[in-house]
Amino acid sequence: MAVRGRVCLVGAGPGDPELITARGLRRLREADVVLYDALVHPDQLDVVKPGCELVFVGKRAGRVGERQAEINRRLVLAARDGKMIVRLKGGDPYLFGRGSEEAELLASEGIPFEVVPGVPSPLAATAYAGLSLTHRELASSVAYVTATESVEKDRTGHDWSKLATATQTLVIFMGMRKLDSLMQLLIENGRPADTPAAVVQWASLPKQRTVVGTLENIHELASKAGLGLPALTIVGEVVRLRESLRWFDSKPMFGKRALVTRAAHQAGSLAALLRDEGAQPIVAPTIRVVAPSDPDALREAVTRTGHYDWLLFTSSNTVDAVFDALRSGGLDTRALGGVKVCAIGAKTGASLLSHGVRADLVPEDSRAEGVAAALRPLLGTDARILLPRAEVAREILPESLRDAGAEVDVVAAYRNLPPETEQAERIRSLVDPDEIDLVLFTSSSTVLHLAEILGDDAVDRLNELDLFSIGPVTSRTAERLGLRVTATSQAQTIESLVEAARAYYARGADADA
Repeated sequence: MAVRGRVCLVGAGPGDPELITARGLRRLREADVVLYDALVHPDQLDVVKPGCELVFVGKRAGRVGERQAEINRRLVLAARDGKMIVRLKGGDPYLFGRGSEEAELLASEGIPFEVVPGVPSPLAATAYAGLSLTHRELASSVAYVTATESVEKDRTGHDWSKLATATQTLVIFMGMRKLDSLMQLLIENGRPADTPAAVVQWASLPKQRTVVGTLENIHELASKAGLGLPALTIVGEVVRLRESLRWFDSKPMFGKRALVTRAAHQAGSLAALLRDEGAQPIVAPTIRVVAPSDPDALREAVTRTGHYDWLLFTSSNTVDAVFDALRSGGLDTRALGGVKVCAIGAKTGASLLSHGVRADLVPEDSRAEGVAAALRPLLGTDARILLPRAEVAREILPESLRDAGAEVDVVAAYRNLPPETEQAERIRSLVDPDEIDLVLFTSSSTVLHLAEILGDDAVDRLNELDLFSIGPVTSRTAERLGLRVTATSQAQTIESLVEAARAYYARGADADA
């Protein structure tokens, strides 16, 4: 009987969630079942389709994990059930993993399979630590070696008399528990004791740590620094390149733990910007965007956009809400054909463009005052304006437009609510200097809701951290609560917000404190 399902052995890459291949992501999006390892970044699992079954089968040395037999059983049963299965493995499936063994099993069972290679951890560890596996003047050969389970096996599992000096660069996997004995083996078999060596832990992630020494002292240095698993050891002259090739762990925000308070559906873009700066984003949405109390009001308003001269979009959330309302009413973009459109903020304009609508006006100043000033000269006599927005918002914009002689209809497009109880408890536990270094506020709502979550000690707890605000309105909200805002972004964009934080740390804020 032919097997209807198939299995894809996919390399997740070394840690950074963006280092997975495009093909690997495509297979994840197609999967019915994903069996994933301990070193897989959780963000990679966010792309799976609704209903996809996620199964953790992590195996770490010294920790309880699924036995390989059980993993094999799951793969076979799911494939025979006609499902598309992704076996997601850290690094590359075939490099010191058990991907080839799993492929052999699938072949023996007559189950179709595919292998999607991943970025191997040695490539990431050296690139992100400022090393290089090869160099025209220093090394033209590389060997990858896996350490084995005991010192006795170290001495019999490999021919160290040849391996110690066979290549100019040597990369040792899974050797942290016996680093001292491994380095002694290399010295005993001909490598000079002063050969440079480095240990890289958590390669490509903001928590990456690198220790550099020699064969003689790397064990002592790595132990003193508290390095553990997962880690790679690199031996060879290429280690000397680190000081000139460092780029990742020398960034001003490297290793900073940043609380991202933005709504969950918008947090990913901000988290990606933080990772670009070497920071570790901790997504903790303090707001939920939900339908307004009276969704019928928006649906009714969008059916009569021809009644208005201008339609103002205040945010990407408003764009989503309006087009959802159009669709639910059996309408499409053509319903906006007779009205001029104003997008508040470049990101709102881009969101509109994704729906095929180009804004007639995108004010340079995204604050209510700036928007009103940009619109006034364009308003005709008795101009009629539709303003969908958050259910609770400042009244400055509609009042300013009414003062200019316009008729303004305000309709609630969505509500910003605090997180559910379980999520609020998680956020409360995170707001601690032992857990995070900074907080990014992307709106007044994120400030107010976080303060509400923390309760009476909100000011004391938050003022122990660096607080960054997306604009002056958000900063004023924070300051009214008694919070000390570390820096305010020049523009009301997440790019500007991250730049404000980067610039602050680049000035050596830690040294000045």
